Amino acid sequence: MVLKKLFFLPLFIFSLIATHAIAQVQTISTDSIIRRTIYNKTVNNPPAFEFTAYNKLIITADPDLIEGNIDSVFVTKRSRKIFSRIDSSDCVFKKIISKQHLYVTEKISKFRHSGQILKETILATRMAGFKEPIFEYFSLQLQPFSLYDDTYSLVEKEYPSPISQKGYRQYNYTYAGTVWLENRLVHKITFAPKKKTKTGKLEGILYLDSEKLSIAKAELKVNGLLRIKSNHDFKFDPILKNWFPSQASLLIKKGNSTTPIKIFGETITFEGTNPKLNPEGKKFASDFIEIQSDSKYYEPRFNSYFKLKHPDIAIEINETAIAKKENLWYTYFNDSTDVRSNPTYVSLDSLVEKRKIENKIRIGRKVIKGYYPIGFFDVDLRYLLRYNNYEGFRLGLGGITNDKLSKIFKMEGYYAYGTKDGIFKGYISNALRLNNHTETWLGVSYRDDVAEIANANFEIDKRSFKIYDPRPFNISTFYNHVTWRGFVETKIIPKTESIWQITQSNIIPKFNYQFEHQGQLYTDFRATIVTASLQWNPFSQYMQTPNGKIEIDKKFPKFTFQFSKTLPALWKNSFDFGKVDVRFDYQKKFNSNHKLSFLFEGGYAFGDIPITHVYNHSPNNLTKDKILQRITFAGKDSFETMYFNEFFSNKYAFLELEHQFPKWIISQKIKPVFSLATKYGIGALDNASQHKSIAFKTLEKGYMESGFELNQIYKGLGFVAFYRYGPNHMPHFEDNIALKLSVKIDLGFNN
Repeated sequence: MVLKKLFFLPLFIFSLIATHAIAQVQTISTDSIIRRTIYNKTVNNPPAFEFTAYNKLIITADPDLIEGNIDSVFVTKRSRKIFSRIDSSDCVFKKIISKQHLYVTEKISKFRHSGQILKETILATRMAGFKEPIFEYFSLQLQPFSLYDDTYSLVEKEYPSPISQKGYRQYNYTYAGTVWLENRLVHKITFAPKKKTKTGKLEGILYLDSEKLSIAKAELKVNGLLRIKSNHDFKFDPILKNWFPSQASLLIKKGNSTTPIKIFGETITFEGTNPKLNPEGKKFASDFIEIQSDSKYYEPRFNSYFKLKHPDIAIEINETAIAKKENLWYTYFNDSTDVRSNPTYVSLDSLVEKRKIENKIRIGRKVIKGYYPIGFFDVDLRYLLRYNNYEGFRLGLGGITNDKLSKIFKMEGYYAYGTKDGIFKGYISNALRLNNHTETWLGVSYRDDVAEIANANFEIDKRSFKIYDPRPFNISTFYNHVTWRGFVETKIIPKTESIWQITQSNIIPKFNYQFEHQGQLYTDFRATIVTASLQWNPFSQYMQTPNGKIEIDKKFPKFTFQFSKTLPALWKNSFDFGKVDVRFDYQKKFNSNHKLSFLFEGGYAFGDIPITHVYNHSPNNLTKDKILQRITFAGKDSFETMYFNEFFSNKYAFLELEHQFPKWIISQKIKPVFSLATKYGIGALDNASQHKSIAFKTLEKGYMESGFELNQIYKGLGFVAFYRYGPNHMPHFEDNIALKLSVKIDLGFNN
């Protein structure tokens, strides 16, 4: 018996060695296939092509999965269950979903790819319930067309592509045999992330042509907070002599999450499954809801090199796209098996019209930007009430005309009164649109108002609407200016916004100040300044709609440039000076919900320039002895520990680094956001002796502060703490500390 076992031992060892060798060969073969596929990407991805695409997205549920019971709801009082009410919501939901979908939208597009640019022109579209579609929907990054990019964007999140260098390092690949597709031999390879995470990562199956090593089919999925399936089907094209996409499908369902998950710009919510909050395991409607997106690609053409019109626009919607309806939809693209789509359109069209939802959306869009429409006039909510230490309460009324009056002419203005200084201020502007596509406006304006001294502002910056803007609360040094302005606003340069203007101002400082120039002391002066201000977003994506251009994918870095110069010989200009200002803004969001932000600003003012037009480094701290006396509200991109009017510079640099952590979910209502931030500034002031009757310091040695922010603790309120250190720290420890409240109720769009 022992001899028999010894006889079979060599055979057993040989079997193990052979099995290991075969596995090793297979591993090497799989590795080789993936590496060659990555290497051949540029060859297999055609450089120039065009095709027509039809996409249909529905939000629906399977009625067979819903029980539809009428339940009795009980509440517990004094350890006894007492009947409360009848709950028939499941029954009603089942009846509705048996007849129609919850929502449906369709579009027909023309895609053109030239070089590195893929442009979509929407030829026809319709959304259930809306005469004019919600254009922002078309910007949602749900599923990409190409699988050859280094990243794979799925439901507004990016994953490393399995056929990229980064993906090669992050995924495990397994050979699963061969199959035949369209009479061609295809390798079947599965991939999965090497490291598992709770949030879910991309995995799936790749079908790679054995000869071309191009993608013939792909089945991808993510199982995390959402359950997502993304399939791509290809067809072997005899002209291209390679595989080209023929259709794609996307399915989104609720995943594993204890808290609600919001997608589509937070318009759809999947309820969380939290045993503590739902001990009975009751099913919500979102447990059955699924989002389906199906795309089909027709009439591909290859190697027809063409010049794209407006290549800086990723998505363009023709003005006639909204008008194209029945005939185009149902002759070529209609799916006869979907009997619930037509009732969905009929039902939602009448519902939206009855509840005036389109009008509410129109008003909502205006309010987000700080306006409330009344007829042909949009009231500017930013002028209603403000406060600062000089004017006291500033009461005002203003606004701008809208498209109901004219699409080529607009009038803007406001009138305000300060309760403390007792002076009325005003502004009036008229502008004429010269070009619709480039959004070029030519205008002239007049302003009689006050402004903060030494504020390094960019003319191109939009004033975002905030329910409460805290920083002006503490400002007390202003100057009055009466300014005539001629300007051109335009987006004619691709991926930019710019303002070109000439202003003539009479300036009177409203504080004790004198400026010495050529032996003469000035308490007021005149300035005629020409300015060019430009914001450049080279990596962002834009959509052109009948209503204007929209930045649909805000990518970083972003660059801002501004140049201004006085014209000494024009309109009795008092001084000769100029300014050059730059800004570099970079933000990086990670799939782990961490966010890294870096901001650089710099400026150089040259010539004989008064203190009203130099730089103050955005201070935001009161000159008080005690920490508690200095508690005010935190600003944005400001030095929280720097006292007002403490430093002035004619040349400066400012850097800010911030790391924002994911929301800390304490309860359904308390979800604070924790951030760590460091700020550094350096500057200098030439000819400081010219500035009389005002005490200040300069920043040749630099300025540093670091701290943390705990924002949105409850209903937008938060807490901020910063510490001042380095060469300009204060002798007493407590004078270096700034404690602030933060208000993050911001309804505007910050670039």
